Amino acid sequence: MKSIRIGTRGSQLALWQANELSRLLREAGVEPEIVVIKTTGDRRQDVPLASIGGKGLFIKELEEALLSRHVDLAVHSLKDVPSIIPEEFVLAGFLERADARDVWIRHDGVSLDALPEGALVGTSSPRRQAQILSRWPHLRVDGVRGNVETRISRQRDGSFDAVVLASAGFTRLGWLDQVAGFFAVDEMVPAAGQGIIGLETVKGRDDVIEVVRRINHRPSETAAITERGILQEFETRLDCYSPIAVHAGVSDGRIDVRAFISELDGSGAIRVSSSGSNPQELISDVASRLREAGALDILARTTS
Repeated sequence: MKSIRIGTRGSQLALWQANELSRLLREAGVEPEIVVIKTTGDRRQDVPLASIGGKGLFIKELEEALLSRHVDLAVHSLKDVPSIIPEEFVLAGFLERADARDVWIRHDGVSLDALPEGALVGTSSPRRQAQILSRWPHLRVDGVRGNVETRISRQRDGSFDAVVLASAGFTRLGWLDQVAGFFAVDEMVPAAGQGIIGLETVKGRDDVIEVVRRINHRPSETAAITERGILQEFETRLDCYSPIAVHAGVSDGRIDVRAFISELDGSGAIRVSSSGSNPQELISDVASRLREAGALDILARTTS
C-alpha cells in the first residue's frame, strides 16, 4: 500500500494525533493524506456530552467515512472510543501512550486539597466527577466542554475554581506550563485508553491493517486490551454516564491494573487493584472482583 487516507476530527489535539500518525506512516514507507471530518460531538458544544449520546459521537461520522471508503483509517483518542464497537470495524493498532494521568488547572496553582468548601470544579467526565467527590466531598462539580483552550479560559475567567483534564493533551501540545498539578494514578484513576491513540479501520481491510501493524506500539496495545477488556466484561451495562475508571500500567512484561467505580456523587466507592503478566487473567480477575463488590448495582443506578 503506497498511500493511506487518515480520517480525523479537526481540533488542535486531533490534528496533532493525525500528524503524528502521518510521521510514523512516512517512516514506514507509506504516504499519508489527512481528511478532516467534523463530528456531531464537535458541533454540539452547547449541551452536556452525555445527554446527546456520549463520546461515541466523536467517532460516528469517522466510522461512516470508513464504510464509504472516503478514508482508509480513522485516528481516535482511545478514551473516546466505546468499549464495544460495531462489528464492521476493528481497532487495528495503537500509538505509544502519553502520560495517562489527569491534571488540574488553577491560575494560582492551589491544589484541590486547599480549595474551600463549595468551590466549583469543572470536568466533562462522570468518572472524574465521582472520584473528585469521593476524595473531596466538600467540593462541587459541574460540566465543562470545549477544546483544551476553552476549558482553560473558563477557569481563568472565574467560571470555575479549578478544571480537571487529561494530561495527554497538554503533553502533546506542549502546554504543560498551564498545568497546576498532576493527580497520582491511585488518587484519580484514568479512563480506559486515556493517553493512547487508537487506529480504526473496516474489518477485511488487510492492506490497511498490515500497514498499521508496522507502527503498532505493543505495550500500549497490551494496556488498551486490558483496560477495554475489563469494560467489555460489563457489556451493554456501561454508557456515557458510567462513573468507572480502569488503568493498566505496563512495564517489562508486568501489568498493574487499578479500577474504580462509585455512585456519581462519589459515595460507595469501590477500588480494585491487581497485577500479573496475562491480560486475559487480569481482565477476568478485576471484573469479577468489581462485580463481587457491588459494581452491577452501582451501574444499574447510574446508567440511563
